[in-house]
Amino acid sequence: MIARSWSRPSVPAGCRIGAVALAALVLAVAPSSPAGAAPSDQPGGTTGVLDSRALDRLQQRAAEVQEDLRAQQADVVAAREAQAEARRAVEEAQAVLADAEGELSVHQREVASYAAAVYRDRGALTPLTLLLGGGDPADVLAGLGFLEAVDAHAAEIIGVAESFRRASLDEAARARAALDEASARAAEVDARVAELESAADAVTAELDEALEVVDGQLAALQQEQVDVNERTAANWRAYVEQLATAGLAALPAADLRAPERALPERLVPVASARGGAQPGAAQLPGQPSSLLVLPAETVTAVSGAMEALGRPYAPGTAGPDAWDCGTLVQSVYGQAGISLPGTQGELFAVTTPVEPADVLPGDLVFLGTGESGLGHVGLALDPGTMLAADGRAGAVVVRKLPGDQVLGIGRPSLPQRPAADVPGPAGGALRMECGNTVYPPSYDGARSWGGYPNGLIPPSAMCPLGVAGHSLRCDAAAAYRALSAAYAAQFGGPICITDSYRTYSSQVRLFGEKPALAAVPGTSNHGWGLAVDLCGGIQTFGTPQYAWMVANAGRFGFLHPTWADQGNGREEPWHWEYAGT
Repeated sequence: MIARSWSRPSVPAGCRIGAVALAALVLAVAPSSPAGAAPSDQPGGTTGVLDSRALDRLQQRAAEVQEDLRAQQADVVAAREAQAEARRAVEEAQAVLADAEGELSVHQREVASYAAAVYRDRGALTPLTLLLGGGDPADVLAGLGFLEAVDAHAAEIIGVAESFRRASLDEAARARAALDEASARAAEVDARVAELESAADAVTAELDEALEVVDGQLAALQQEQVDVNERTAANWRAYVEQLATAGLAALPAADLRAPERALPERLVPVASARGGAQPGAAQLPGQPSSLLVLPAETVTAVSGAMEALGRPYAPGTAGPDAWDCGTLVQSVYGQAGISLPGTQGELFAVTTPVEPADVLPGDLVFLGTGESGLGHVGLALDPGTMLAADGRAGAVVVRKLPGDQVLGIGRPSLPQRPAADVPGPAGGALRMECGNTVYPPSYDGARSWGGYPNGLIPPSAMCPLGVAGHSLRCDAAAAYRALSAAYAAQFGGPICITDSYRTYSSQVRLFGEKPALAAVPGTSNHGWGLAVDLCGGIQTFGTPQYAWMVANAGRFGFLHPTWADQGNGREEPWHWEYAGT
């Protein structure tokens, strides 16, 4: 629920407020607006598909077709390879046959030339002509021997050449038969794939129809989120005005750090859950409620965070157009004069902790689990609400604070503690950053997010890249825009892009065109909105543009997968994937 104000019940001056009164001292949470304006259970209201049995059934059908296509893909590749090998054999056999026929032709020409020469010498050379025209008997005998030798040699040469030619004809025939067999098998595989493509098309049409309904529901949730953000910001501004009216908007943090010893005039302590007074805050007694007094640094920081609401989340960015959770906290407190580190781990290590029950606006909320360790940091707004650059929502949002995931509460307005150990992943779990799983560069599994099927992500859950209708998951889109800006600074223009998010139906079409090369529909990283195909020089290994991407893309969370590297069999220099930082 959204805090309506940051006022407190009236407490007599100097009175010590017990722990039992704490619930009355935290932020009021009943909004005057419709209940639908409350924060979603899902961060940003954009990361889960509404429960739909029809959609579940369609997804199951899509999965079945997908598995059939995956099974057939191996046959497609094998059939294409056999067909290509048979074609090569035919070409080689035809080349050998051509050589044999050429050799036979040469020998036949030589014999023909011999015969023509004899004809020019007054007729064919025969034993009779030698006897009639011969002189010395020894010359006649020598001529007869020469004639026999020439005839035998010519017959032998022509016979060998003819045998070689016939063997080549047989080999060519066998090669053509193998090609016909391979072609027939390829045709059968193509027919099976065509049947599966038809089934995929039918499922796709139904899925697209269901997706349109889900997208409308999602758009409503997103508008709800906008309302939540706006209402929260308005409530915060009203609170700041209350402080200013009371002349308490500029109290430095140092004046509120030791409330048990001294506080500015008119102020009394805020009770701690364990008894005593909370450091770093006070309250102004009044009727009908007391007013919570926070340090000026905290007020400035939270006000700055309110200005960032709705901006995209992108790992490794530090504003003003996109943020990650650590840099958002660092920036807003830095504007207030409090220097903080820029990562969630470093923030956890040095921020002075307070009891979770003592949480106040501006405190840092550290979220995580025993398995994944620390995974998120944001600013508390009340005991049930936080503001954060959220990786799953893809934006700076107001969201519910999941009490079962709170690893600790820290108060930046207090002096920093000596660095403490940071809870890390256990048992091989993947690390979390700003509420989102961080995949290693070598990761090649399905990066499902938000509960959406691959290629069936509602358009409302995606963010534009600002180029020709291309879009990606919002954090990937923000990271891409930052990457493209850095690229433009080097090369004078933005990155050239040919493909980004790929719908299920477009994956089906591409698989039909290139079944041996394209990913099976429902498995492409393009279908998760986490991959791009690039051009403008990047599509070629060894160019300055490609070299720049190799050196710099990782800073923005993009990588070139190892399977697409040069020398790995399936070379795609143009294909880059977003894996976070």
